[in-house]
Amino acid sequence: MFESLLVANRGEIACRIFRTCARLGIRTIAVFSDADAEARHLRMADEAVRLGPAPAADSYLRIDRILEAARRTGAAAVHPGYGFLAENAAFAEAVRDAGLVFVGPPPEVMRRLGDKDSAKRLAETAGVPLVPGYHGERQDEAFLAERAREIGFPLLIKAAAGGGGKGMRRVEREEAFAEALAACRREAAAAFGDDRVLLERWIARPRHVEIQVFADAHGHCVHLFERDCTVQRRHQKILEEAPAPDLAGDLRAAICEAAVRLATAAGYRNAGTVEFLLDAEGRFHFIEMNTRLQVEHPVTEMITGTDLVEWQLMVAAGLPLPVGQEAIAARGHAFEARLYAEDPARDFLPATGRIEALDLPVGREGVRVETGVEAGDLVTSFYDPMIAKIIAWGADREAALARLARALDACLVEGPTTNLDFLRRLARAPALRETRIHTGWLDGTLPELVADDTGDEAILHAALAVIAEREATPPADPSPFARRDGFRLNAPARHTVAFRLDDGPRELVALAEGDGWRISGLGEEPLFARCGRLDGGRFWVERDGRRRVFPARVHETGVSLVLDGRGARFAFAGLPDRRGEEDKAHDLFVAPLPGRVVTVAVEAGQRVAEGTVLLVLEAMKMEQKLEAPRDGRIGAVHVRAGDQVEEGTVLLDFEPLEEKG
Repeated sequence: MFESLLVANRGEIACRIFRTCARLGIRTIAVFSDADAEARHLRMADEAVRLGPAPAADSYLRIDRILEAARRTGAAAVHPGYGFLAENAAFAEAVRDAGLVFVGPPPEVMRRLGDKDSAKRLAETAGVPLVPGYHGERQDEAFLAERAREIGFPLLIKAAAGGGGKGMRRVEREEAFAEALAACRREAAAAFGDDRVLLERWIARPRHVEIQVFADAHGHCVHLFERDCTVQRRHQKILEEAPAPDLAGDLRAAICEAAVRLATAAGYRNAGTVEFLLDAEGRFHFIEMNTRLQVEHPVTEMITGTDLVEWQLMVAAGLPLPVGQEAIAARGHAFEARLYAEDPARDFLPATGRIEALDLPVGREGVRVETGVEAGDLVTSFYDPMIAKIIAWGADREAALARLARALDACLVEGPTTNLDFLRRLARAPALRETRIHTGWLDGTLPELVADDTGDEAILHAALAVIAEREATPPADPSPFARRDGFRLNAPARHTVAFRLDDGPRELVALAEGDGWRISGLGEEPLFARCGRLDGGRFWVERDGRRRVFPARVHETGVSLVLDGRGARFAFAGLPDRRGEEDKAHDLFVAPLPGRVVTVAVEAGQRVAEGTVLLVLEAMKMEQKLEAPRDGRIGAVHVRAGDQVEEGTVLLDFEPLEEKG
């Protein structure tokens, strides 16, 4: 085994690799950009080396600086993690040429499989079923348009060197092909430095099943069963599980055998994932192979009892796989949910900001948490906005899903907007529980999973959490006249809690009565309840003999809580309310993140209809379309295609058309 390892990555995956290294006694070296100077992965490493400024192109993608960091620190091997340079064959080759060990497949194999065109040709030779389409070298637009007509619509355009949903477009009709091809090429070039594409027939309502394979340098190749990644949004995975539900034993064996056959034909080594689409008739079709460790690898580890990072290090060190295929067994079921800083109500736009508070379900039975951040850390626009992965195991699928739902309920994040409430609702969705899903299911279900249905119960519990917090916290000023319970001579204790809601302020008044509180402000009649604060950020409320325990956080500006799997936030009334300013500013389209203006589709004075694409902005290597919120007119355009803009930059003025009275 190696004495030292440099991880050419950041965040959650770097922390996860360092944890295995610490158990194995391997000295660890981290690298970082200026934006990550105080990041968690640095605190977990034995050494760290600065790479450069915040943009990935100037730091985490600089092969020369990473190799120099390895030389300076005496690293014996380099682990790429996932993302950044993980599937870059030139990087693997440079590591090898520098006399270091690359923890991954040989660069020749990465080229063969990392390129979707050559991977499909190899799969075809190995007898692995393919999705009908075009995956050749010729790339001129007219030729691709002709191939698209032959394949038929709808179809998918996919970046040949792509992954992670970047550089991918579904095209419904021939008239939209040229625009989608151009957008796909731009996104592919930005994300992978390669704008080549392939075309695939659109398979209606498929499931996405992938096989974890592992091969060593001694001729052994095994699989560790499958993962189901069907729950995805616009080809981005949201929730994964292992094993795949409702998969017949003979079909499972056939898919796993096909994956091993492909890896063997490629001369593969180390960890890899072979991805398939499973159609409604039970036929599977190869789509790509990822030549790295996957984000969702923990669910495989949970059901097989393995440490795949340890296996990676063993194989890279020249050791054989620790066990053969016959010794690998699956036990139970596992789910993984990806907690991101993003806003589901704004089309999942990535969010930024400082994490003011972070409570994750660490230490709960059957639950595993992978994260690269802590409270106080900053989520920037430069990198993937993942906050944590929440993984839950159970003896069967129902138990694992229930455990995941409870683990998500125990999460609290203050600071940037997150998809946490969305994940809580997703984990309880009947269609997911009953496996009535396909890769397009989530896009059609989003309205009900994103909807805000905060009710009086949540308001009541938030107010009682405030009261319990006040009662349990000694005041800074011991004077009775400074007490927050409304001290009065010969009168019961009194608390007033006022929230700012969308329909205006709501004030709840609580008067002490026995060992509880008589509360008015909700409904026509006052109600009686008891409440208290528990350890671990939990509170309890008792009404009519029923006691409910829930996580909550009371802070200076408001309350956050989770009740019945639904998260809610309430701001205290009396604080500055800028919502009117935000509504007014809606007529000024501003950049939600730093990025590059790809196209400006309108000009000053132009009338536009609701939903018209006004401008396309590239941020975090993904294109964001800004659309007209209603019928209107463009007042002025302040940017041009190619401009680099900062967050908050005014892009254009939008004038709503006056309503006719």
